[in-house]
Amino acid sequence: MRAQHQIGGGRWQVELELCGSGDPLLYLHGAGGLLGVDPFLAELSKDFKVIAPHLPGYGESTGGELVEDVVDACLFYHQLLDDLGIASTNVIGHSMGGMLAAELAALDVHRVKKLVLVSPAGFWLEQHPIPDPFAMDLPELAAHLFHDPKSPLAQMFTTIPSDPQQLADMYVERTKRLTQASRFLWPIPDRGLKKRAWRIAAPTLLVWGESDRLIPPVYAGEFASRIRNCRSVTIKHAGHMVMYEQPEEFVRIVRDFLKG
Repeated sequence: MRAQHQIGGGRWQVELELCGSGDPLLYLHGAGGLLGVDPFLAELSKDFKVIAPHLPGYGESTGGELVEDVVDACLFYHQLLDDLGIASTNVIGHSMGGMLAAELAALDVHRVKKLVLVSPAGFWLEQHPIPDPFAMDLPELAAHLFHDPKSPLAQMFTTIPSDPQQLADMYVERTKRLTQASRFLWPIPDRGLKKRAWRIAAPTLLVWGESDRLIPPVYAGEFASRIRNCRSVTIKHAGHMVMYEQPEEFVRIVRDFLKG
């Protein structure tokens, strides 16, 4: 179910994807936003109340001008949970959303019950530099995101609409998303998480696609070295978009971790 909520006394009008019931599970999307078809969230909603907000600047969420850095983003998510009456929750974050989920857990150790970081951004290793997604065209980006860039899923991601209005809408939305994402990821995706990650107290699971060519799996070691009570799993035949490429395996691993 898609819903609109006023958050923070009207500072933000937030578009939310809500589904399921049970313990709350907050999902923080990556730089590409929610795709609109997110089957792994539907599967997780069989066990959890899934709350997937569009970060201000994405979708129909307004107030992006109030979210200029990772602290602003974390305060937004805290306010969202406060206004929804959720004292603590499990959190999943993907890529850029993984960076923000880790920051959320570091800034308030009581807010996050368990933390799942999926191919998270947030660190920078000089010996393993992360390529600049803002400089890539869609086919090049797909080659970095997907295990098989020629798969139907990857092709759907790179399809350019033939209808002029749909094409214009796509570029407006993409520009809006990348503008917001650049506040966290450009020129490099390092906003000081390494100074704060030691505070994360929530049991943490790192999930990586073995073929991730955007944020390579070597970064799992960096996260594991900085977050206590943390373990890592790698999923075969998947890239950066692991939860879309291998949804059944992804959901099984995440469900077992959250319910274990």
